[in-house]
Amino acid sequence: MTIPAAGYPRTAELSPRVQVTESTDSTNADVIAGVRDAPGLWPHLSMLVTTDQRAGRGRLDRSWVAPPGTALAVSTLVRVPDLPVAARGWIPLAAGAALVRAVRAQLGSSGHEATLKWPNDVLLDGAKLCGILTEVVPSHPDCVVIGTGINTRMSRAELPVETATSFLSAGIDVDDDRLLADYLDALDRHLSGLVTAAGDASVSGLHADVVRCCATVGKQVTVALPNGEALAGEASGIDVEGRLVVDAGGDPIAVSAGDVVHVR
Repeated sequence: MTIPAAGYPRTAELSPRVQVTESTDSTNADVIAGVRDAPGLWPHLSMLVTTDQRAGRGRLDRSWVAPPGTALAVSTLVRVPDLPVAARGWIPLAAGAALVRAVRAQLGSSGHEATLKWPNDVLLDGAKLCGILTEVVPSHPDCVVIGTGINTRMSRAELPVETATSFLSAGIDVDDDRLLADYLDALDRHLSGLVTAAGDASVSGLHADVVRCCATVGKQVTVALPNGEALAGEASGIDVEGRLVVDAGGDPIAVSAGDVVHVR
């Protein structure tokens, strides 16, 4: 599917700038460059959208490539000058929870289930549908770019790994514009609430929302830590800083970053 002729009118009602490009190497890189070169042209909730991203990146510098027309690559700029630095670790989780909400709106009564895999992958029936990568704009510490890759129209043969899925392979006809509008609306509500609560995710309700939609909590997991070590145990919760709490048989350990595998 190419970019719709009508663009994304629902999304444009919520965003001050929805820029659509036929193809690009990386939407995150484009937005970062745009903010660097002309920051005034990229207000809060500006969005860059394509269905043909050639050199996307995921977490841990993994490549993210999809055949043209089979996925949405979206980068959203959020400006958070009033959000305490200590609370900004909640931004990826807010994006993940917002995207879960948007995906669930597409599912209706189909019987499919969308959940969050900590910290910010969105799963459809337990398989990866969406990934999120957040980056701070260099020299603009209050500007954060949230990159989102959503498998919309990949056939089963086009899925990159067995643990991935798409709306098409699940038999769901996705409305791209509504999906993006619902995501943007929920993201804005989460971040606005977090700012109002002075960065306290419990007071804002974000913590509870993330826990409710998180499939990782209660699972036996293996976490590949940034230092190369692995941590195995039960994911018993998410703490007030957004960290995954893993009970490995001794004192619970709070993990702020890592690659999580659901064992069962």
